[in-house]
Amino acid sequence: MKLRRLWAIARKEGLHVIRDWRSLVLALLIPLIMVLLYGYALTLDLRDVPMTVWDQSRSVQSRELLSLFQGSPYFTFIDFPDNYRDMQTDLDRGRAMAALIIPSDFSSKVKSGTPVQIQVITDGSDANTSRLVTTYVTVLSNIYGKKVSLSRVRRNGREPVRPAVDLLSRVWYNPDLRSQNVLVPGIVALVMIVVAAMLTSVTVAREWETGTMEQLISTPLHRSELIFGKVLPYFVIGMVDVLIAVTIGRLVFHVPIVGSSGLLFAFSALFLSGALFFGMTLSIVMKSQVLANQTAILAGFLPTLILSGFVFAIQDMPLPLQFVTYIVPGRYFIAILRGIYLKGIGFDILWVDGMLLGIYTLIMIVLAHRKLKFKLE
Repeated sequence: MKLRRLWAIARKEGLHVIRDWRSLVLALLIPLIMVLLYGYALTLDLRDVPMTVWDQSRSVQSRELLSLFQGSPYFTFIDFPDNYRDMQTDLDRGRAMAALIIPSDFSSKVKSGTPVQIQVITDGSDANTSRLVTTYVTVLSNIYGKKVSLSRVRRNGREPVRPAVDLLSRVWYNPDLRSQNVLVPGIVALVMIVVAAMLTSVTVAREWETGTMEQLISTPLHRSELIFGKVLPYFVIGMVDVLIAVTIGRLVFHVPIVGSSGLLFAFSALFLSGALFFGMTLSIVMKSQVLANQTAILAGFLPTLILSGFVFAIQDMPLPLQFVTYIVPGRYFIAILRGIYLKGIGFDILWVDGMLLGIYTLIMIVLAHRKLKFKLE
């Protein structure tokens, strides 16, 4: 491999990128659009769930219970019906995602110390939110029950009984439990796989469609010079995209990088190289820009979105799918990103995932060379 010929191919490909300014602008806008879209739209937090309340008691005690719900950031009361029909209408039309029913004997039972039941109805069409709503309602109800019991004990002139075990919980790495802190590192991986697939999947295919591949074959180029020369300009664009995604995550969503930024960009360069050569391999095999681009997005974006642990926990997947995730490079890269972003861990822990990414990149480089079966030497 001679650097002069490699640089000539890289310069030629760079001129293609500059002249096709629409694709260049799109490649630089994709990180901005994706980070903002996923960062704002995709959230696992429970906030301002619309709730309808049927308070049959209408007592001081029921209002005290409802004040716990109103004082939390999790629920917003949107209606106070006085029958099941109106309450069901709110749920059917999607105005409310949960309904709370307080029975008419709530006040008398609370005063007498008799256990009393309240009912919560959730919209199961959104199973995840339904589970969270049930959990939060249970917690708030338990808080109210403990408050009433403590007040009754003190009113009788006794000291409250201390529990035998006092649980003190502490959350490490993401103490505020913000979903953006978990999702933004994964968005960086999505941005890279989409940009890499979009850019390099058309490089060699374009040469065949425009009829310039025969001219390249007639030159004294080596396969490695052609492949690496074509990847180099897109590698630079991809690293700029990583910088844009990381910057937006820090400035807009306030997701700090606890670990080493240098290590973050080093692993990003490794993952990006593998993704670029993956797109290059598809471009060589397909020989069609449209087909190669669509295949690259389908084979790169969807597995990274679904099977990498970005949104869905891998341990919750069926066992066969859990084995499939081991061949998805995004799984290892997202684990690295979250380790650096949230835990601040270093190469001594991340080297295994980094080694697997290196193997993936090496396989893609070898495949790209093997699939380019033309005599270029």
